[in-house]
Amino acid sequence: MLAHEPLGDIMPVRRKRSVSDYISTRKNDYVTCAAVESARKIGNQWRLIVIRYLLERPMRFNELLKVACEIDTKTLSRVLKYLASEKIVQRQVLGTQPFTVRYALTDKGEQIRPIMQSLKAWGENWVLRDISLETPQKS
Repeated sequence: MLAHEPLGDIMPVRRKRSVSDYISTRKNDYVTCAAVESARKIGNQWRLIVIRYLLERPMRFNELLKVACEIDTKTLSRVLKYLASEKIVQRQVLGTQPFTVRYALTDKGEQIRPIMQSLKAWGENWVLRDISLETPQKS
Protein backbone atom coordinates (compact mmCIF):
# COMPACT_ATOMS: atom_id res chain seq x y z
CA MET A 1 0.00 0.00 0.00
CA LEU A 2 1.39 3.39 -0.98
CA ALA A 3 1.43 6.19 1.57
CA HIS A 4 -0.39 8.63 -0.71
CA GLU A 5 -3.38 6.29 -1.39
CA PRO A 6 -6.47 7.06 0.67
CA LEU A 7 -7.62 4.20 2.93
CA GLY A 8 -11.17 4.23 1.56
CA ASP A 9 -10.00 3.02 -1.85
CA ILE A 10 -8.45 -0.16 -0.49
CA MET A 11 -10.55 -0.84 2.59
CA PRO A 12 -14.12 0.30 2.80
CA VAL A 13 -14.65 2.72 5.66
CA ARG A 14 -17.08 1.22 8.17
CA ARG A 15 -20.09 3.31 8.92
CA LYS A 16 -20.78 3.82 12.59
CA ARG A 17 -23.97 2.01 13.52
CA SER A 18 -26.81 3.69 15.36
CA VAL A 19 -29.65 2.28 17.43
CA SER A 20 -32.00 2.49 14.43
CA ASP A 21 -29.88 -0.12 12.65
CA TYR A 22 -30.93 -2.67 15.25
CA ILE A 23 -34.59 -1.75 15.58
CA SER A 24 -36.99 -3.12 13.02
CA THR A 25 -39.34 -0.49 11.68
CA ARG A 26 -41.28 -2.86 9.46
CA LYS A 27 -43.76 -5.31 10.92
CA ASN A 28 -43.40 -7.78 8.09
CA ASP A 29 -39.78 -8.63 9.05
CA TYR A 30 -41.09 -11.41 11.25
CA VAL A 31 -43.97 -13.81 11.45
CA THR A 32 -46.55 -12.45 13.86
CA CYS A 33 -46.87 -14.73 16.87
CA ALA A 34 -49.98 -14.44 19.03
CA ALA A 35 -48.03 -15.28 22.18
CA VAL A 36 -45.43 -12.59 21.55
CA GLU A 37 -48.01 -9.97 20.66
CA SER A 38 -50.05 -10.86 23.76
CA ALA A 39 -46.96 -10.56 25.93
CA ARG A 40 -46.38 -7.09 24.50
CA LYS A 41 -49.88 -6.05 25.56
CA ILE A 42 -49.87 -7.41 29.11
CA GLY A 43 -46.29 -8.51 29.74
CA ASN A 44 -45.07 -5.44 31.61
CA GLN A 45 -44.36 -6.15 35.30
CA TRP A 46 -46.76 -3.49 36.60
CA ARG A 47 -49.53 -4.41 34.16
CA LEU A 48 -49.49 -8.01 35.36
CA ILE A 49 -49.57 -6.92 39.00
CA VAL A 50 -52.53 -4.57 38.43
CA ILE A 51 -54.41 -7.25 36.45
CA ARG A 52 -53.70 -9.79 39.18
CA TYR A 53 -55.42 -7.64 41.83
CA LEU A 54 -58.29 -6.62 39.56
CA LEU A 55 -58.98 -10.31 38.97
CA GLU A 56 -59.94 -10.50 42.66
CA ARG A 57 -62.46 -7.65 42.49
CA PRO A 58 -62.95 -4.11 41.15
CA MET A 59 -60.81 -1.62 43.06
CA ARG A 60 -60.39 2.11 43.50
CA PHE A 61 -57.10 3.79 42.65
CA ASN A 62 -55.94 4.07 46.27
CA GLU A 63 -56.81 0.43 46.96
CA LEU A 64 -54.62 -0.62 44.04
CA LEU A 65 -51.91 1.71 45.28
CA LYS A 66 -51.86 -0.04 48.67
CA VAL A 67 -51.80 -3.62 47.40
CA ALA A 68 -49.75 -3.34 44.19
CA CYS A 69 -46.23 -3.98 45.50
CA GLU A 70 -45.05 -0.42 46.15
CA ILE A 71 -46.00 0.99 42.75
CA ASP A 72 -45.83 4.79 42.65
CA THR A 73 -48.89 6.87 41.75
CA LYS A 74 -47.53 8.07 38.39
CA THR A 75 -46.74 4.54 37.24
CA LEU A 76 -50.10 3.19 38.43
CA SER A 77 -51.91 5.98 36.62
CA ARG A 78 -49.96 5.29 33.41
CA VAL A 79 -50.60 1.53 33.64
CA LEU A 80 -54.34 2.00 34.22
CA LYS A 81 -54.60 4.43 31.29
CA TYR A 82 -52.79 1.96 29.04
CA LEU A 83 -54.95 -0.98 30.12
CA ALA A 84 -58.06 1.13 29.61
CA SER A 85 -56.89 2.13 26.11
CA GLU A 86 -56.42 -1.57 25.30
CA LYS A 87 -59.95 -2.27 26.62
CA ILE A 88 -58.59 -4.63 29.29
CA VAL A 89 -59.66 -2.41 32.18
CA GLN A 90 -62.82 -0.33 32.47
CA ARG A 91 -62.75 2.97 34.36
CA GLN A 92 -66.03 3.51 36.21
CA VAL A 93 -66.79 6.94 37.67
CA LEU A 94 -69.14 6.49 40.59
CA GLY A 95 -71.71 9.23 41.15
CA THR A 96 -70.82 9.78 44.78
CA GLN A 97 -69.52 12.99 46.34
CA PRO A 98 -66.57 13.31 46.14
CA PHE A 99 -66.34 11.48 42.85
CA THR A 100 -64.66 8.12 43.11
CA VAL A 101 -63.30 6.04 40.29
CA ARG A 102 -63.32 2.28 40.34
CA TYR A 103 -61.36 0.07 37.97
CA ALA A 104 -62.62 -3.32 36.84
CA LEU A 105 -61.61 -5.82 34.21
CA THR A 106 -63.62 -5.92 31.01
CA ASP A 107 -64.65 -9.20 29.39
CA LYS A 108 -61.39 -9.00 27.43
CA GLY A 109 -59.50 -8.56 30.71
CA GLU A 110 -61.32 -11.47 32.34
CA GLN A 111 -60.03 -13.71 29.55
CA ILE A 112 -56.55 -13.25 31.08
CA ARG A 113 -57.60 -15.23 34.19
CA PRO A 114 -56.43 -18.66 32.90
CA ILE A 115 -53.10 -17.15 31.85
CA MET A 116 -52.59 -15.68 35.32
CA GLN A 117 -53.54 -19.00 36.91
CA SER A 118 -50.94 -20.74 34.76
CA LEU A 119 -48.33 -18.12 35.70
CA LYS A 120 -49.20 -18.62 39.37
CA ALA A 121 -48.83 -22.40 39.09
CA TRP A 122 -45.51 -22.04 37.28
CA GLY A 123 -44.31 -19.55 39.92
CA GLU A 124 -45.30 -21.87 42.75
CA ASN A 125 -43.44 -24.76 41.12
CA TRP A 126 -40.30 -22.93 40.06
CA VAL A 127 -39.90 -19.43 41.47
CA LEU A 128 -41.10 -19.90 45.04
CA ARG A 129 -39.36 -23.26 45.26
CA ASP A 130 -36.08 -21.69 44.15
CA ILE A 131 -36.51 -18.86 46.67
CA SER A 132 -37.14 -21.32 49.49
CA LEU A 133 -34.00 -23.28 48.51
CA GLU A 134 -31.93 -20.07 48.59
CA THR A 135 -33.25 -19.00 52.00
CA PRO A 136 -31.10 -20.43 54.79
CA GLN A 137 -33.08 -22.74 57.06
CA LYS A 138 -33.16 -21.87 60.77
CA SER A 139 -32.08 -24.73 62.95
